[in-house]
Amino acid sequence: MALDLVKQPAELAAALAETAQLVEAQLDALLPVPDTAEARLVEAMRYAVLNGGKRMRAFLVMETARLFSVNRTCAARVAASVEMLHAYSLVHDDLPAMDDDDLRRGQPSCHRKFDEATAILAGDALQTRAFEVLADEDTHADAEARIELVLALAQAAGMRGMVGGQMIDMESEGKELSAPEITRLQALKTGRLIQYAAEAGAILGRAPVTQRHAIIAYGRDLGAAFQIYDDVLDETDSAAELGKTAGKDAAAGKATMVRILGLERARDQAMRLAAQAAAHLDGFGDRAALLQALARFTVTRKS
Repeated sequence: MALDLVKQPAELAAALAETAQLVEAQLDALLPVPDTAEARLVEAMRYAVLNGGKRMRAFLVMETARLFSVNRTCAARVAASVEMLHAYSLVHDDLPAMDDDDLRRGQPSCHRKFDEATAILAGDALQTRAFEVLADEDTHADAEARIELVLALAQAAGMRGMVGGQMIDMESEGKELSAPEITRLQALKTGRLIQYAAEAGAILGRAPVTQRHAIIAYGRDLGAAFQIYDDVLDETDSAAELGKTAGKDAAAGKATMVRILGLERARDQAMRLAAQAAAHLDGFGDRAALLQALARFTVTRKS
């Protein structure tokens, strides 16, 4: 299905808002503030994960799960766990030892709101809580499905995924990387978690192999398009529009597709990948229209 034939942005916006409300209610329930000495830690965890955002990864879980008629509460728990994992990565990315950013989603980053030590611990606790939620029987009655979810998230987030990509990103500052090297960096650092979020719904729904492969391919290309367009926004938008410090990648000499291809060619590449992502879901018909609409949104968004 071509990108210009997907559902209108208003329908997608409403669906994203509905998902955000549902998943944030789940996050609120999963992260109660205790009346004990570690309350400050949980307050920092809640600050990091309940401070807004598009909830795109959560939406991917919910929408792919819907394709297989998965119970919405079970899907929302998995979506919440992905948001916890994602929030942990952002908290650590913003630290002075990493990207050293004072803003996140237009608000003080976690280490600025609290302190560095608390931010580190909050990130650690969000990561472990994410896996705890996945392993709980309330997430899925089938232990095999829970194990698959845990394993897939660990692979997406660890040394051969997000964390490995972050290491490559840090090592590449000031260096000239080729387009294939940048593609791999971005696939690990950003793409793997987005791909996992899509695949998680298929795991929950015990999807047939062919359909699961189609969803994985969708998530892979969507993740690539998302990161390239993120690089475009970093070059073109203001801090107020982005909700974080603008232009930091260029200032740090980070390897991006914009740096290799230039703005227009990078934007075109993101559009091609988004169209490719949408096409992977043609076999699902109209049931995947919102997921295909998300592909268009990924390369037309403002932040």
